[in-house]
Amino acid sequence: MSVVIVGGNECMECRYKEICKQYGHEAKVFTKERGSVARKMGCPDLLIMFTGTVSHKMMTSAAAEAKRHCIPIEWAHSSSASALKKVLENHAGNSPMPV
Repeated sequence: MSVVIVGGNECMECRYKEICKQYGHEAKVFTKERGSVARKMGCPDLLIMFTGTVSHKMMTSAAAEAKRHCIPIEWAHSSSASALKKVLENHAGNSPMPV
C-alpha cells in the first residue's frame, strides 16, 4: 500500500517513512511545497494530512487531487509519530510488522 503524507516537520521526514515501512506501506512525504504537490503525489492508496503544519494552499491542492482520483484522506492535527501510527492503525486496522 502506498501513502502520501502532506505537512509535518521537515526533520521528521525520515521517521515518517520508517513508521510507514513498519506498517508495510511505502510513503512519500511533502513537508514543504516545492512545485505542484498534486502532480508529484501520484495515485496513492491513502493521503494523510497533518493540518497543523501545512499551508492552506498546499492542503487544498492535495485534497482536490485526492478527490479527483477518489483517494481516501485521513486528517490529523498533530504531526507527531504517534499521530501517524494512530492514523495507520485506524485506516487499515493493522499493526506494525514484526522485526
